Amino acid sequence: MATQIQHSIESASKVIGNTWPLYSFVTSNPLSGYEELPFTDAVLHAKRDLGVKVFPDASVFSQAFKNGDIDKNYADQLLKENGFGDTIEYYLQRVDMLSKNDKAKTYSVLDVIMSKWLSSFMDEGLAEWQMPYKEKGFFTAWRNLAKYDSDLNIKNTTEIPATSLKAIESVLDGISKDYYEPIFRHHLAALPGWTGYINHRNAYDSPWQKAYPIDLQDYLAVRLWIANHLNIDIYPKSTQSDSNTLELIKLQQVFLSAWEKNFQNNLVDVIQNKEVAGDNSNSVPDAQMVFCIDTRSELIRRHIESKGNYETYGYAGFFGIAMDYTNVYDGVQRKSCPPILNSSYIVEDKPQNGKLDKFESNLKRSEHFRFTKYFRKRMKNMLPSTFGYVEGSGFFYGLSMVARTFFPGKIYDLKKTNKLNHEELSETHISPCAKDAQDISIEEKVAIVKSGFDLMGWRNFAKIVVFTGHGGHSANNPFNSSLDCGACAASPGRHNARMLAKMANEKLVRQRLLEDHGISIPDDTIFIGAEHNTTTDEIVLFDSQVPETHKMVLKILKADLERAQHSATQDRLGVENGVSLARKKTSDWSETRPEWGLAKNAAFIIGSRDLTKNKNLDCRSFLHSYDWAKDTTGSALEAIMQGPMVVTQWINNHYYFSTVDNDTFGSGSKITQNVTGNFGVVQGNGGDLKMGLPLQSLKITDNELYHQPLRLSVFVHAPLDRVSTIILKNSNIKNLLDNGWIYLFVMNPEEGNRISQYNKGLNWKVNSVSATKYKTDLKEKPQKILEDFMA
Repeated sequence: MATQIQHSIESASKVIGNTWPLYSFVTSNPLSGYEELPFTDAVLHAKRDLGVKVFPDASVFSQAFKNGDIDKNYADQLLKENGFGDTIEYYLQRVDMLSKNDKAKTYSVLDVIMSKWLSSFMDEGLAEWQMPYKEKGFFTAWRNLAKYDSDLNIKNTTEIPATSLKAIESVLDGISKDYYEPIFRHHLAALPGWTGYINHRNAYDSPWQKAYPIDLQDYLAVRLWIANHLNIDIYPKSTQSDSNTLELIKLQQVFLSAWEKNFQNNLVDVIQNKEVAGDNSNSVPDAQMVFCIDTRSELIRRHIESKGNYETYGYAGFFGIAMDYTNVYDGVQRKSCPPILNSSYIVEDKPQNGKLDKFESNLKRSEHFRFTKYFRKRMKNMLPSTFGYVEGSGFFYGLSMVARTFFPGKIYDLKKTNKLNHEELSETHISPCAKDAQDISIEEKVAIVKSGFDLMGWRNFAKIVVFTGHGGHSANNPFNSSLDCGACAASPGRHNARMLAKMANEKLVRQRLLEDHGISIPDDTIFIGAEHNTTTDEIVLFDSQVPETHKMVLKILKADLERAQHSATQDRLGVENGVSLARKKTSDWSETRPEWGLAKNAAFIIGSRDLTKNKNLDCRSFLHSYDWAKDTTGSALEAIMQGPMVVTQWINNHYYFSTVDNDTFGSGSKITQNVTGNFGVVQGNGGDLKMGLPLQSLKITDNELYHQPLRLSVFVHAPLDRVSTIILKNSNIKNLLDNGWIYLFVMNPEEGNRISQYNKGLNWKVNSVSATKYKTDLKEKPQKILEDFMA
């Protein structure tokens, strides 16, 4: 019985994804457990198991038609192909009517009780008084304290079985094993935010999980035993999909597909009519800058390129270093690479030569600030001092409140002036995670640097090359980490950028790159780390170690970056003095929308900058540099499709589901949120832990969306055979494509840049917007590629 229970729990857990904590809020697909299913089947399962909305409402589609985002002729064609012979207007009304029959999710008494216990046990330092017995694990801690819960009416601890497994067995006694998984799935799906966070703590074995363990078996044991004790039915109610539900899903799928097709056609128009020269020119720009593929980088890249002879590239913002970063001020070690990677290295800051005294002085200032903050918190929270401290300091807090409310721009300037910038005093140092290893080998450094150049197809180097990480800045914002770099596990990318720059500057690394790989970096090329503040579009260069010979070029670059900031913020915010407004937004403690983050993301373009240069993509596309001619083996493209493409699909689906059902997959309005346990938010004073983005990150007003919930469309500039071979070799990529989680388009340079769209089963069809002279369907291609691959 025990084995069957554990197997059923593991299988049932696919109904939930991972809920990420606020301090590392990584966007991910909340339906990741269903990715092996076709998209339509997956959302039907989610609708059944979670009781959620899975497609946009009729009002959203109506707005899209009104804005011209959906082509009426194509939508009408799709309706007819799917057996719907009436008008678009009729079917929009039909979607609206059928949607109203969907009942809003309600929480039971059991949910309320479980939320109370989970928030107490899983607290990560917010509560002044911690729940007793936590070190013994969730089930044991609850068992020892359950008799004090008036909701349960338990007289003696001995009423409860001694272990979680025995508790589950006692509840399931006499129930057929066929019902185990449906019962578990029902109870895990009741609070997907909390159970998703239990999933996360186990998957990443966080320090809190090590100290205070909890798993899904513990959760189910407590929940099922309480349900049985209170005579609450543990069986899930029948949720079979009726004909109305299937009709609704089919209609919504048609309208969504028409919307996606219109977006794809517009993007094809942009890139199809561009001359793609490739990196064959011998001319060297004044400076080169590498940005994260993040959609917000598209705006600043465009404005920098317009200010001078500058070249920009796109590369995943962790810059190819699978690392954890140790904070120089508090010693906390945090992941700074994609969650799908295991960290191999630890990066920390050490003082530059001759700057030890200033470096240590900086740390002492930081220690003073941290103690002051800690002291204030203790004075506010400890019972003996609470009232006296508040009364005595109220005047000063009042002045601070007035300043933050009416002069947020001035507060930003003040904080910037007093900010502790250790980068001008320190340099990054990398070491392996393995305890017995003392230093990273030269071979590893060369491999990291070479990998970046290979993936971007880069060979010609300017005098100054800048690796630019990014981070968002905002005040009073629980979701501030969601504005940082997703490729760095929701940490700023500055540390990775500085580390890669340091490696690329090492003489021995350059020597080995030349001798072993034929990559020649000029002696006068200097690599610099930088950070792009996505809220203000300011770019800070960490240039304290740049030699005098480069100071003039650097001075000109800084002036042009400042000009780019002014024009970019003006473009983004639509006001004359965009920098001033951006600074106000970043410091205004009442600002619910400091910036839009990755909202509107809909495409991932893998190819030369020539495809999109001088084109306004409205910050909707992830841009990864790639030169197909230099990637003769296809290994660089395969790495991009295996990593960044999968991560951008996570981001895209996180935004999609947060938009279509914000109650379950999002987090509601920021106005009524409360932080719980230092790791998450709830609405009001309890309920389920919220797993996604707030409404203010997705909507312009209560009734108008800013983010358009479209599935990701990937465009690759590479030979078709190369892409097909990669898909064949990687079943996870093929599953995402075959199951309709993402779209794939290939611009084939070997056939006049003809654009073909992937269809299920490795079939390719020439895109209808592509050049009309190409009429041939490519269905014969997969068989030949398959034969070559098997050979």
